[in-house]
Amino acid sequence: MFPFVRLARVVLAAPRRPRIDPLAESVVTFRVLPGDLDQNRHLNNGRYLTMMDLGRFELLSRAGLVRELVKRRWYPVVTAATIRYRRALDAFQRYELRTRLLGWDEQGFYIEQRFERDGSVHAVAVIKGLFLGPRGKLPVAEVANVLAPGAVSPPLPEWVSLWDRSQELLAAELRAPKAH
Repeated sequence: MFPFVRLARVVLAAPRRPRIDPLAESVVTFRVLPGDLDQNRHLNNGRYLTMMDLGRFELLSRAGLVRELVKRRWYPVVTAATIRYRRALDAFQRYELRTRLLGWDEQGFYIEQRFERDGSVHAVAVIKGLFLGPRGKLPVAEVANVLAPGAVSPPLPEWVSLWDRSQELLAAELRAPKAH
């Protein structure tokens, strides 16, 4: 079940928090609740992805972009995601979800999200996303100009480029006809 109470909290709190640049880091604090737990009594691996949605919404909202997206009838979609789990987050532990836009290229936007507790990284994820509008996929350059007018993407880290290439290879394999 999607954490609607947390969504409401993020939606209501983000506009009251200080505005940030779209390239700045957004930080939101959560607590591991009983409904988040798996059979091992720590944060369920699927819940990480759900919480990441909230972190990305918080970043867009604090950067002042949600109204613009609604006005234009644009919405973000994730096209690829990878997460690396390092340490468990246990019941009732507080943690910070740190979200930042790493940059963009012609194919999409790259966002890093870190789950941290007491200065220690518990999980780190990278997602690639794009925006859709009433007529389908939007050009990245058009969206980037709305997100950060006149901005040029920061150089993407080499590991992001390698990760993206692996995603392209996987997509090509999925498109290839299967021999039976």
